[in-house]
Amino acid sequence: MTEFLQQLVNGLSLGAIYALLALGYTMVYGVLRFINFAHSDVFMVGAFAGLYLAPIVPSGSILGGILVVLGAMMVCALLGALIERFAYRPLRSAPTLNVLITAIGVSLLLQSAGQLSFGAAPRAFPAVFPARALSIGGLDFSSNQVVVLLVALILAVALRFVVFRTKMGSALRAVSQNPRAARLMGINNDVVIRFAFLLGSGLAGAGGVLYATNYPSIDPFMGVLPGLKAFIAAILGGIGSIPGAALGGLLLGLVETFVSGSEYSTYKDAIAFALLILFLIFRPAGILGKTRVEKV
Repeated sequence: MTEFLQQLVNGLSLGAIYALLALGYTMVYGVLRFINFAHSDVFMVGAFAGLYLAPIVPSGSILGGILVVLGAMMVCALLGALIERFAYRPLRSAPTLNVLITAIGVSLLLQSAGQLSFGAAPRAFPAVFPARALSIGGLDFSSNQVVVLLVALILAVALRFVVFRTKMGSALRAVSQNPRAARLMGINNDVVIRFAFLLGSGLAGAGGVLYATNYPSIDPFMGVLPGLKAFIAAILGGIGSIPGAALGGLLLGLVETFVSGSEYSTYKDAIAFALLILFLIFRPAGILGKTRVEKV
């Protein structure tokens, strides 16, 4: 039983990071109906932003950790806004394939820029939160895992509040449902779309710091696999659904962790992609997603 609970804590901690990334994918998809494949590299930039911010804040304290997370979120939010303005906005009325190719190009650009700026070798990530070993009822875990869960929960609740309880959130949902009608009602679609990128990229920045906190080795390609798995999580939960993205992230984190602790640990990545294929075949809308009927 103790081993099961240990795996459960580890899975929830990893799943919370996937959930933050998946929420970013969902924010952009919900408004523009395309997958921002550069999102995983914004996650990488968030980790490096945390690396450079850590020495200038109170080290090893809760306040210092919060400041690092907020700083990384602001850096990534700005980066997301720049990507939207100069890479995606000129292609707003272009075919979807053009936008997809551009997203892949932006991803490769960020990876190459990361190599030039930070070097290709892995870098050790500092302890931005006070790390302590905790033990409750024979269950051993790190305080960093608790921090990851708490921060992810707070950010998910804050995102839901913004989307469903603010005027900008109402504008986001209006543009998501019908961009043309939203424009006719006086909504500035460009501002709303920029705001979606700001939110999604900010969550990726927080995810980058939290991931590096639990796995303290970062490099310019660190976002590739977590980004793919977060994309899978968004599909599992229902792309475009905020609760679905969070649920999909937690589910994938749990599955991956329990498989890692079994005799099939070498297949943990393959199982994630196998889940994606099964859902695309039998439940393409995801767990909480709704099937859309499109006129052609």
